[in-house]
Amino acid sequence: MIIFLHVLIQVAVIGRVLLRPHRTPASRVAWIAVVLALPVIGIIAYLLLGETSVGRKLVERMRSVMAAMPAMSEIPGWNAKEVTPHLHERHEALFRVGKSISGYEVVGGNQATLMADSNTAIDTMVADIDAATDHVHLLFYIWMPDNNGTKMARALKRAVKRGVTCRAMVDDVGSHLLIQSDLWKDMEKSGIKLCRVLQVSHPLRHIFRGRIDLRNHRKILVIDNKVTYCGSQNCADPEFLTKAKYAPWVDAVMRFTGPVVRQNQNLFASDWMAYNNEDIRDVQLQPLAPPEPGFPAQVIASGPTARYSAVTETFETVIYSAQRELFITTPYYVPVDSLQAAIRAAANRGVDTSIIFPARNDDFAVGATSKSYYEDLLAAGVKIYEYQAGILHAKTMTVDGEITLIGSANMDRRSFDLNYENNILLCDESVTAAMRQRQQEYLADCLQVTASQVAGWSWTQRLWYNALAIVGPVL
Repeated sequence: MIIFLHVLIQVAVIGRVLLRPHRTPASRVAWIAVVLALPVIGIIAYLLLGETSVGRKLVERMRSVMAAMPAMSEIPGWNAKEVTPHLHERHEALFRVGKSISGYEVVGGNQATLMADSNTAIDTMVADIDAATDHVHLLFYIWMPDNNGTKMARALKRAVKRGVTCRAMVDDVGSHLLIQSDLWKDMEKSGIKLCRVLQVSHPLRHIFRGRIDLRNHRKILVIDNKVTYCGSQNCADPEFLTKAKYAPWVDAVMRFTGPVVRQNQNLFASDWMAYNNEDIRDVQLQPLAPPEPGFPAQVIASGPTARYSAVTETFETVIYSAQRELFITTPYYVPVDSLQAAIRAAANRGVDTSIIFPARNDDFAVGATSKSYYEDLLAAGVKIYEYQAGILHAKTMTVDGEITLIGSANMDRRSFDLNYENNILLCDESVTAAMRQRQQEYLADCLQVTASQVAGWSWTQRLWYNALAIVGPVL
């Protein structure tokens, strides 16, 4: 009877694997193999990790919040003719894909500054918070109670004392050290409005609500509807003490002004209202200052409740637009087949294509899996570099000296399907030149990977890399 019941459950789980929408054939095969090879553990693993739902109630709340959000056209002073930029036809498709994902139009009149390094980024953020007069909205995946984390908290406390409304949101797992610290309690007592998202207090109960490891990986700071930041950096020291042996963590962050700020504001507000009863739509309806000369930009937000394949379509569309040069930095590379094919196709059609990965990865499985793709990339003519001076955590892409994509999304299965991410796509030669120069500076701390080196890997190395790559579709 027990055996019959187990087989029945096993068949039911396999049926669910086959019926679940938006699952690649490779993923279905991988999960079926896990369920059959590890009957009990495999079933439990699928129940915990096999679905990408955050729970029906939260999904319904998110949808109702998004439906109630004011349109950009409702913002006082928002003039469609003034904020709609003139784009070259080869760039229009890039921003159409972005709009299809999160609904934001490309807007002109933006300016951006690439931060010099991680500490400078935090110091500049703190300076902007110290100049705030109305509100500060902040969301980090990881916020550490270290030097930079404490700097940020103190800046928010100073702002609250001046009468500025401060709202700070963190991922419950990513920022668990802060949440458990006295600093978090001190922030709450000071009057900062705090929010923990995607809480996992009872893992077994969570099975019935949704997948346990879905995370909010976004990094957003909006100040007075005038300034916003976007990039890869969490609120932490580059020494990143919890993983100090991989330090320093090298990030890329940009400070933006212009109409694109309102899109990041809209994204923050939708997240905040999905987890709080506070209605902050009035903040979004503050008047827009007259746009200044600037470049086209667009926020592209994604996540498990967004359109399927949003992140991969964003990356692939930008990659396929490359005509002369494509340069990518990503710490985590576990691509779907179409993304790997897009990068190979760029090199095969004569585009100067380069990628930088970390030489040592804090996630051993992802690091090994990445190497399983080296041979095909090199065969197509892609230049691969490994960063030696810590973890190159920057997630950047530049194309033809004109296009930059910067944000929180990695080129791995977590960012594709499991994490809430935010990126900004922009078209500007000056800003792209700054980003491209930074990428070139990264190369000074890199060693190039050659085809002969890869050919010299031992059979045990290849076995390890390729075996872990098989597990990738399960994630």
